[in-house]
Amino acid sequence: MNTQYILLLQSATSAMIEIVLLILGAGLICFLTAWFYQKSVYTPIIKKLEAEKEELIRKIEGLNKEIESLKGKIATLENMIREKDSVIAQKNKEIDELKNPKK
Repeated sequence: MNTQYILLLQSATSAMIEIVLLILGAGLICFLTAWFYQKSVYTPIIKKLEAEKEELIRKIEGLNKEIESLKGKIATLENMIREKDSVIAQKNKEIDELKNPKK
């Protein structure tokens, strides 16, 4: 009777080992399937997004250069405004002197 239990235990152990190996095999197949799927589907999308990113970076650099040139232009225009304000103040002073001549 002990031999029947030994055969029963060996078959349960071998069945357990077989089940574990089948589960590992199924997991490996699922992993490889998912990896190939994501590689085939998402790789073109990622490349497209990277190209768009590079294009946007170039646009940002161009806009930064334009901002710097506009800042320079603003500085020159502010200097012109100061010069015109001083000329206007001088002309207003001359007008006041002509309206109210000193006696």
